[in-house]
Amino acid sequence: MAAGTLVSSGSSLNMPTGSGSERLRRASIATLNADWQELLSGTAGHIYTILSVVFCDQQSASGTINIRLNNGSNDIFLLTAQSVAADGTFVWNDKFVMEEDDDLDVYNSVTNGHWWITYIDQDWT
Repeated sequence: MAAGTLVSSGSSLNMPTGSGSERLRRASIATLNADWQELLSGTAGHIYTILSVVFCDQQSASGTINIRLNNGSNDIFLLTAQSVAADGTFVWNDKFVMEEDDDLDVYNSVTNGHWWITYIDQDWT
């Protein structure tokens, strides 16, 4: 059995201690050109529940997409080499949680890709 590094969540800064707010939000990237880009960056005192990630190919060529989460020290790949047809759309509805040290990065192999995410932002600052 291979050994890995367990990184637990729930730093004391993210524990609700009083009133906070909860908002439904979105983030987007237009015309990402065959590269990695940060789509959402965690902020101290916030917990993010990602509801959906949408990619749409605008190049009229098939390609692949990748999604990774950096937990402050490691890149954790959530989706790798997912094929997307020419002019196709890919919707990922698996929910996951991000905290303050986490960054969500996306990649597309085509030269014109659009990204859209929806998420709940719980603000405890």
